[in-house]
Amino acid sequence: MEKEKVIIEAAGGLIWRDSTNNKELAVIHRTKHNDWTLPKGKLKPGETWKEAALREVYEETGCKVEIENFAGCICYIPANIPKVVLYWNMKQIGECNFQPNNEVDQLQWLEWSRAISLLNYNDERELVKKNI
Repeated sequence: MEKEKVIIEAAGGLIWRDSTNNKELAVIHRTKHNDWTLPKGKLKPGETWKEAALREVYEETGCKVEIENFAGCICYIPANIPKVVLYWNMKQIGECNFQPNNEVDQLQWLEWSRAISLLNYNDERELVKKNI
């Protein structure tokens, strides 16, 4: 019998880009949850945390990025199963070709303080503050 996974493992990114006034952060709107959040998703079998973070960021934003450094970890318990999400600070390299899909319908680039006020989850707001 296959052992049941007791922790959901996910990875994501804080995607930063320079603007004329300040650094901007990418935030996404998910249709299923009707929330504003940071791009993230579950690891696939055999995938490393960093590989998952890069894949999920690309899938949800259409942005090609490179990892700069580790941003932090958020843990919470959806549906009575602990979930651990590792985040990296990322820099946009090249264009973002965002296409709305069944998971994510909007991508916004916002000055970090506006991004913090838009994000729905306090843990994510605190993570952004620690990485400015």
